[in-house]
Amino acid sequence: MKFQVVIEEDLEDGGYIAHCPALKGCWSQGDTVEEALGNIKEAIVGYLKTLNDRAMQGLKSPDRAMIKEVVVI
Repeated sequence: MKFQVVIEEDLEDGGYIAHCPALKGCWSQGDTVEEALGNIKEAIVGYLKTLNDRAMQGLKSPDRAMIKEVVVI
C-alpha cells in the first residue's frame, strides 16, 4: 500500500514533523527528513494494525470457519 505523507520542518523545536492525511491523527517526527519518514512509516503500520485488531474483535464465525491473517504489500 502507498500513502502520501506531509513532512514539515519543526521551526519551534527543530527537526521534522510528518503526518499521513489519509489516516486521521497519524503523526510522527524525527531529527532528519529520513528519520521522520521512517517514523511515520512505523506509525502507519501501527495505525493499520490497530484498525484491523478492532475490526476483528467484533467478528464472530461459525465453529468450522477459520480466521487467518494475510499480509498485503
